[in-house]
Amino acid sequence: MTGDHARNTAPMQSSLRCGAMTRNGTSCRAPAIKGKQRCRMHGGARRSGAPGGNRNAWKHGLFTRDAIQERKRIDSLLDEAQQLLKEIT
Repeated sequence: MTGDHARNTAPMQSSLRCGAMTRNGTSCRAPAIKGKQRCRMHGGARRSGAPGGNRNAWKHGLFTRDAIQERKRIDSLLDEAQQLLKEIT
């Protein structure tokens, strides 16, 4: 039973749009959450955003200078062990 009644799309069409930019550089076309500037996907949802204490800025340290040097030392130690095993056998 489609098309029997007229749809009232005016409120949705006239609602504010999300102000976020998409990956391809165009504006997001989704409606903004009531009382907010962004849609539910771009930060309008409750409790959205960065966690408290800026935990997003924490570094794991995998590519720090010290970690890289340590891995190089371990690699050279393993190379020496393999050479020693070759000499023994």
